[in-house]
Amino acid sequence: MLRRFVTAGLLALGLFTAAGAHAQGKQDFTLINKTGYTIEEVYVGPTKSDEWADDVLGSDVLETGQRLNVTFPKRAGTCKWDVKVVYDDAEEAEWYGFDLCTVSKITLFYNRNSGETWAEYE
Repeated sequence: MLRRFVTAGLLALGLFTAAGAHAQGKQDFTLINKTGYTIEEVYVGPTKSDEWADDVLGSDVLETGQRLNVTFPKRAGTCKWDVKVVYDDAEEAEWYGFDLCTVSKITLFYNRNSGETWAEYE
């Protein structure tokens, strides 16, 4: 499966999924998978960083149609984040520069005809 990368952006170091978070930051958001494929890994990192944080899914996967609540500690100071996903066929997609201080939901899509992956956000 071929995917083209569309920039938009996302997440971060020191973040937690809904299962383990108690203190929430203003960068919290929901990631929705509407690609038609299973996502096996989700990475988030500050836009200013050259490195990704740990896979926020851990041993879980994000099936198509599922949601993942990503929360940040209150001390997370930056608003601009990048997101990377790895699909179950090892293909990857990255988005850059999401302003998570104003974005609360990111939905990922894939068009089989064009091979394009993109993100819409609110």
